[in-house]
Amino acid sequence: MALAPETTPRIRIDKIPLTVPQAIFLGLLVLSICINYIDRGSLAVGGKMVADELHLDSEQLGRIFSAFFWTYALLQIPAGWLVDRYNVNWVYGAGFAIWSAATLFTGLSHGFVLLMAARLLLGMGESVAYPSYSRILAANFKEHQRGLANCLIDAGSKAGPALGVLLGGKIMALYGWRSFFVLVGGASLLWLIPWFIWSPHPDSMPSCREATAPGIGQIFSKRSAWGTFLGLLCSNYTWYFIAFWIPVYFRDERHFTENDLALIGQIPFWGIVAGTLLGGSLSDILIARGFTPTLVRKCCACFGLGLCALTLVPAALAPDIRVAMVLLTASGFFFGFISSNVWAITQTLAGPLAAGQWTGIQNFIGNIPGMFGLWFTGWLIKQSGGHYLPAFYVAAGFALAGVVAFGLIVRRIEPVDWSA
Repeated sequence: MALAPETTPRIRIDKIPLTVPQAIFLGLLVLSICINYIDRGSLAVGGKMVADELHLDSEQLGRIFSAFFWTYALLQIPAGWLVDRYNVNWVYGAGFAIWSAATLFTGLSHGFVLLMAARLLLGMGESVAYPSYSRILAANFKEHQRGLANCLIDAGSKAGPALGVLLGGKIMALYGWRSFFVLVGGASLLWLIPWFIWSPHPDSMPSCREATAPGIGQIFSKRSAWGTFLGLLCSNYTWYFIAFWIPVYFRDERHFTENDLALIGQIPFWGIVAGTLLGGSLSDILIARGFTPTLVRKCCACFGLGLCALTLVPAALAPDIRVAMVLLTASGFFFGFISSNVWAITQTLAGPLAAGQWTGIQNFIGNIPGMFGLWFTGWLIKQSGGHYLPAFYVAAGFALAGVVAFGLIVRRIEPVDWSA
């Protein structure tokens, strides 16, 4: 049973009205993306255990990290096409089932090849996630609600790695990395039950088989589309460096134990959660008070990426771990301002008719750093004799390039008239 698109009861979250059905299925989406990022990022927490057991060096570990993104990125455009043309609730549910099974299979994998296969399957299942979110939010939330909706989903995506570090570090220290993946993968499947009861009603989303629905070529022809594509590519390089390599950095350069990582290593991720909640909520409040989406969303994007870059490198240079943790947490906090607004920008520009396809293309291009950047980071660390400073410089450079993409290439943030 799916919920009707509009009902009378209303609640208020941060003074922005949401219907009860909106609040319920948004809560389920937030929970699902949290699970999503626990599943995709927890291998970084167990990276040393996995590398020791399978005799992997940093470059090989980078290949394992990158394997997920090959299927994840390459299937983004087909995923966007699927969610725009078929019942997004079922498409997303099927993807969720696949990636949960892949997480379970990760814990049962013995050897490099089976582990690689599990990561490829995980990427296949998770490829439907962001096109589905954009499709649902563009159709069911208004402009002044999307910052909140996107920031809550983004907070879930950043809480996932934090919880993965906390819970994963504890469980892996006690029972080994395999037990953690089997437990998380099996328990995640329970999410499907409430999803198919309370997912948004399909009638709330207009058909993308209408004559006015744009094709991929029309999307590629828009300058602002390329701004969002390149902006996500740059910001994702920085984000994936933080999510996948910072836990390994804590062990290799800062010499954290498993317990240290579980208790302290999660802190920068909670900084991102705080930043995304503040950035998303503040952007909606400002838009509701009359500021233009162009001014608000662009300022959040450029402010977030710029200050993230300016605090990331000093964190690696700081000799005192306490200073380094403060700077890394600040860098994550500033990054939250871009990550809470990046999809709101896309959903406004694309509108309900093109949100799935636009997001699919954007997420394909935006995840090229996952396909190549994670491997490149591992190679760079290996070539640097195990030192991480050059990798920090590259990640900060990509963040600054993202400022250019969102600030100069993206034009006015307003719905594209696809019928013109």
